[in-house]
Amino acid sequence: MGTDVGVAYSIIRNPAEAGKEAAQKALERAGITTPDLVLVFATIGYNQQLLIQAIREATSGAPLSGCSGEGIITQETVNESNFCVSVMVIRSDELRFHNSFAKDLSRGAGIAGEQLAQELVPQLAADSIACILFPDGLNFDFDPFLTTFEKTLSLQTPLPLLGGFAADNCTSLKTFQYFNDDVLSDAVACVVISGKGNIACGISHGCMPVGAKRTITRSKGNIIYEIDGMPALEALGDYFEDGWKSKWNRTSLNLCLGFESPGHIRQEYGNFIIRYMMGKDDHDGSVRIQSDVQNGTGFWIVRRDKELICTGMQTLSRQIKSQLGGRKPKFMLHFDCVGRGKVVFREQEKIELIKSIQNDIGADTPWLGFYTYGEIGPLSGLNCSHNFTAVLAAIF
Repeated sequence: MGTDVGVAYSIIRNPAEAGKEAAQKALERAGITTPDLVLVFATIGYNQQLLIQAIREATSGAPLSGCSGEGIITQETVNESNFCVSVMVIRSDELRFHNSFAKDLSRGAGIAGEQLAQELVPQLAADSIACILFPDGLNFDFDPFLTTFEKTLSLQTPLPLLGGFAADNCTSLKTFQYFNDDVLSDAVACVVISGKGNIACGISHGCMPVGAKRTITRSKGNIIYEIDGMPALEALGDYFEDGWKSKWNRTSLNLCLGFESPGHIRQEYGNFIIRYMMGKDDHDGSVRIQSDVQNGTGFWIVRRDKELICTGMQTLSRQIKSQLGGRKPKFMLHFDCVGRGKVVFREQEKIELIKSIQNDIGADTPWLGFYTYGEIGPLSGLNCSHNFTAVLAAIF
């Protein structure tokens, strides 16, 4: 039988009708009635519970995972409106899927990492391929999560992690994670893929430095309090536009922090690991990123560069095709930063850019993705989080 996959989307505004339409079309395209797994990405104009309920009913209650995004990406559409939902259905006698979740990220990402790993341990096997993660993009600190997750799994070779941080419509108010019938927040949902298959992965950011190197002089965990001996917001103020305090989301989408890449990944990835400033505290002048940082760490302010983004996508295609070695993907997963969508590109530019890589890898390949608040993908065998990147994964 092999693996049957179908992808469809809907832009109907009624959540029950949208969920039903996307799910039914995906099933028709896969030529199946009951899938082994359903993946869902949707924007937040919908009543999320009604949307997921409709998809569950249409897919016979099959295991479901996914999250909210700022927009969706399929072979047919690239849509960043408040009312769009995409569904992938998969039935396979080659692959197995196990979905799970952990709640209460704000209690500590390390606690969530341990809890999720404990639940997954009985499901892992020698043929486990990867774990796809969908964490809350507003409350997730990747480093402590990864530390306890991998320690608890206790594998000789780390299980590859891929995925995207759940997003909303750039208001940074509330994101959603999906697990079967449940619509969660402050959580991380996941799917472990096992069986007869493999994964090809590529990652690219497309950012360039602005100004001189700066140094973090006081920090704790993922919070940066001081830069060059000054409150972080004061030190960064020269890079911000007038009125930035009331336009923080726009400001943080235009400028990020670039940390020097370790030597072993520089050739594969570029000179900088990018970190999005997810939040700020006007009282103490601090900023918050999505991974931990140490005092004395140097960095540069970086901004997106359209030309670098475009050439980076072409590089991604070459990376994926090289790893595939002529084999055809069963399906593609695509996690792209919200800072690389409509805030940078005109609509037609954005569509043409993504279509070009889809056509290059395979115009008929089932393709599902979303615009994220952060991306996850391995570099040189090490699991890493990213910002302002595109992460592509081909399951073949």
